[in-house]
Amino acid sequence: MNPFSPSESSAGDVLVIGAGPAGLMAAQVLSDGGARVRVFDAMASAGRKFLLAGRGGLNLTHSEPLPTFATRYFDQSPVVLPWLQTFGPAEVGAWAQGLGIETFVGSSGRVFPRDMKAAPLLRAWLQLLRRGGVQFSMRHRWLGWDQQGQLVFETPAGPLHCPAPDALVLALGGGSWARLGSDGRWVDSLVERGVSVAPLRPSNCGFDVAGAAGLGWSDHFWQRHAGQPLKSVALSFVDSQGSRFARKGEFVATRSGVEGSLIYAVSALLREEIARSGSATPMLDLLPDRTLEEVGAEVARPRGSRSMASHLKSRLRLDGIKSSLLHELLERSAWHEPQQLARAIKALPLRLVAARPIDEAISSAGGVRMGQGEGEGVDAGLRLSAPALASSAVFCAGEMLDWEAPTGGYLLTACLASGHWAGQSALRQWRTRSAIKG
Repeated sequence: MNPFSPSESSAGDVLVIGAGPAGLMAAQVLSDGGARVRVFDAMASAGRKFLLAGRGGLNLTHSEPLPTFATRYFDQSPVVLPWLQTFGPAEVGAWAQGLGIETFVGSSGRVFPRDMKAAPLLRAWLQLLRRGGVQFSMRHRWLGWDQQGQLVFETPAGPLHCPAPDALVLALGGGSWARLGSDGRWVDSLVERGVSVAPLRPSNCGFDVAGAAGLGWSDHFWQRHAGQPLKSVALSFVDSQGSRFARKGEFVATRSGVEGSLIYAVSALLREEIARSGSATPMLDLLPDRTLEEVGAEVARPRGSRSMASHLKSRLRLDGIKSSLLHELLERSAWHEPQQLARAIKALPLRLVAARPIDEAISSAGGVRMGQGEGEGVDAGLRLSAPALASSAVFCAGEMLDWEAPTGGYLLTACLASGHWAGQSALRQWRTRSAIKG
């Protein structure tokens, strides 16, 4: 059922387009503030990406102190900080508790629901919103504006033209996981209205590797090891601009390269270096708990008739995918030079040549630029500042804004925080217009 007839006015309403975490949080703020809120989404149900992201254990936020937490947003940390000061990690935890969801802090400092599931939280949230009067119109895909400035939706009942509301919040997602609604189709509509949008790029993504045999792994390697994790390794990287990364963790070999938590954590630096230089080469420490001297001494021990692979397994417990990776990336001659082999075990060059496609990424970078002036995307209140939209009171939230963060609770927290911030801005606009109308 369409929420508007062609002649019905939406005066007095605030519309939210996008029923992911950012849009739902904006709707909650607006509803709590007394506005009549209508939420539209292209999918059949709310929070599709949220549910899938939480399938393996919903990471709500992180328990680290706010000053450290805020640094996780790279160059946009100064812009994101005010959102977090209003609705940051502590507020996310309290909000979940208010929905009846008990949380706990894991050994890594990450915060999870006690049952690790996203569905109970989403159900409780949607019930709260509906009790507050929020109306939902699903399978309504926003197509932009018509020549009269009305919002245009593609619906199961046909095209819908909606009069401009008192305030509009766009929370349309980024460009990853298109099948769940985040397909970036909104970009053209905003650019046509003069909004400055940075190109959408993959973030928290995997990469294709260049091995000794050329692009990608050899058939021998990927057929044996694709999908297997490299555990208890350390990865370090220094890009051409002097930015540094070093961390211990694990990642996974794929058909054509690498992915997983340790790769995602450095993906922004790797992606930008590949864009600048054509490749990026982090260094992989296969035995981070052993010093180079210790590894060198063990490699150099007499091995008799044993192969070097057997020797490494016996002396250093280095076998399986780690041993195969050495064979994959090292020249054959290095296996006959103990010190060269030891150095490779402690610092194995892993040359990466391309990020995987954006639709495979966990999240995306780029989006509506966050500035202070005309044509800079959104202002400090997350209101679009393009002259063509000056009278429309359009606000943006979530992944469609130009920021990115690593996994670990930072993505979801900033989506919620930006939705809260945009919701507050839209609420002020709604109250101002309501007061003018008397």
